[in-house]
Amino acid sequence: MARILITGAGGPAGIALAEQFKHQHGGEHYLVGVDLLALPQTAAELFDEHHQVPAAADPALLPALRRLVRRSRVDLIIPTVQDELPAVAAGAALLGAPVVSSPSHGVALAHDKLLTMATLAAAGVPIPHTLPADDLAASANLTFPMVLKPRVARGGRGVQVLDDSAELTAVLDEGLSPGLIAQEFAPGDEYAVQIFRQAGHPWECVVLAKTALKQGRVGNAAAVVRCPPGTELDVATVAIRAVEALGLHGPMDLDVRRLADGTPVVLEVNARFGANSAYAPELLERVLAQWLRAPARVVA
Repeated sequence: MARILITGAGGPAGIALAEQFKHQHGGEHYLVGVDLLALPQTAAELFDEHHQVPAAADPALLPALRRLVRRSRVDLIIPTVQDELPAVAAGAALLGAPVVSSPSHGVALAHDKLLTMATLAAAGVPIPHTLPADDLAASANLTFPMVLKPRVARGGRGVQVLDDSAELTAVLDEGLSPGLIAQEFAPGDEYAVQIFRQAGHPWECVVLAKTALKQGRVGNAAAVVRCPPGTELDVATVAIRAVEALGLHGPMDLDVRRLADGTPVVLEVNARFGANSAYAPELLERVLAQWLRAPARVVA
């Protein structure tokens, strides 16, 4: 039995991961859940023990995780909170247990959407036209609809779709929030691509089609379906190219959407398990096989 610490235990990604452990491994592993807030009862029941920890930006987070690793004899740490990924990846060697994380440089690039888009564009990976929102007033090449979103964000919070120049003018007159980017709106189908990459081993790449979004035209998926093998190969290809360009390894969750002409473009790269990882159980099996050297189970 391995003792596994999951951060963000009360969030969608943490709950999805804990449910996989319970359903696929049936108590085989001891789960330690941590979160900024006390867990609701339904989430708490998924963990053998659970604790509150400091916020991602608090310098006390890493020491708190290290104490829990020692106290609970943790064998493996799986972070699922976007905000904490840069600190946890950079401080992985200090935590006292292996961390399921990409190298810190790649994590930092993926964490900042402007840096993500710049890196992908330089590598020739298709992306929507993107620029800092502060440059909007001076830009002569604007198309609508356009999306305003935070450079660093969790989920769909702070995302706004502008349909015409009048809406843009109103936003500029009110004053832009700091740290926004503006991005061409891709009106086509959207996908959540689940990837696992390990040096010297075959990739896992599962394409999930988002069939409903929580904010209508944008935001997190309210429902997904797994695409049959051999379909949406162009979506899988751009996602894999994005992962390579950013130098990421381990489990990942990418958002890809089609432009009006059908071209798939990368919107976002999350260097962690996502909220829909249960639809791609291969990723968890590969994580356990790599980090715990456990035999990978065959999953349907």
